Amino acid sequence: MKVLGVDIGGTGIKGAPVDTVTGKLTAERYRLPTPTPATPEAMSDTLAQVVDHFNWKGVVGCGFPAVIRDGRVLTATNVAASWIGRNARSLFAQATGCSVTVVNDADAAGYAEMHFGAGRGVNGTVLIVTLGTGIGTALFINGQLLPNTELGHIEINGKEAEKWAAASVRDTKQLSWKKWSGRLDVYLTHMQRYLWPDLVIVGGGVSKKHDKFIPRLTLETKVVPAQMRNEAGIVGAALVARQTQKAHIPSA
Repeated sequence: MKVLGVDIGGTGIKGAPVDTVTGKLTAERYRLPTPTPATPEAMSDTLAQVVDHFNWKGVVGCGFPAVIRDGRVLTATNVAASWIGRNARSLFAQATGCSVTVVNDADAAGYAEMHFGAGRGVNGTVLIVTLGTGIGTALFINGQLLPNTELGHIEINGKEAEKWAAASVRDTKQLSWKKWSGRLDVYLTHMQRYLWPDLVIVGGGVSKKHDKFIPRLTLETKVVPAQMRNEAGIVGAALVARQTQKAHIPSA
């Protein structure tokens, strides 16, 4: 089954058709900048442009940078505050004319890693941490997702973790790999103390340079780089949409 996966981020909205059996993209990704301000109407229009680019008429899965419950947006850290309380699923379906599923973006990336990436076949507790503009998290227990964990917002030394240890902080403050790795180590050590995961998977664009920071980490838990890289959000959103569709198909 092919599904159009869309990864909606604070800076870009990118999508591609996904073969949900293999986890492979079946066409080149198409990306548009996230509108500023990122209001419900503006983002719906941009999503519709991505869908129209592929002349898509089927199922669409969207990863969205917020806590999502039954399609409704409950937080708005990286999008306009006017999103809070709005039903993204309904808005996107109306804008695209397609059947749409919406899931937290880090959870979407986590699904991809658990099905096709570094978490494939791993039981126990797996924590997936995406490092980018902020810190996204997805927590799986024996393959089952605990949704909307948002553990990048915990407080460490009086500061929100993602404002202190996200990959974007390394860039904006021009931190050395050693200094930034130390901050990340503190954050992940807190996660270890709270959750005692069997595996931590580090994703986001910075994971391409995992050799610069993973060897510097001191926590006991095994830490590995994500394998799905920039395709994780797209593939994971498509997987969630496929599962949602299957759950609503009545049995014969």
